[in-house]
Amino acid sequence: MQKNVGTVDKVLRIIIGVALISQVFTGPLGPTYWGWVGVVPLATVLLSWCPLYSLIGVRTCPMS
Repeated sequence: MQKNVGTVDKVLRIIIGVALISQVFTGPLGPTYWGWVGVVPLATVLLSWCPLYSLIGVRTCPMS
């Protein structure tokens, strides 16, 4: 599993993940469980690897 998620991409994923998870507790129309989808971008940050990026050949981190 080679890293394919760069620094800027990680920051954006953290923001999106936290925003989605916050919808579980304070959604615009009340709590919604769809916000737990935000766990996926946070998991990709922790792993520095995105399975979708691997499938389509995208790499946002510098070559090491």
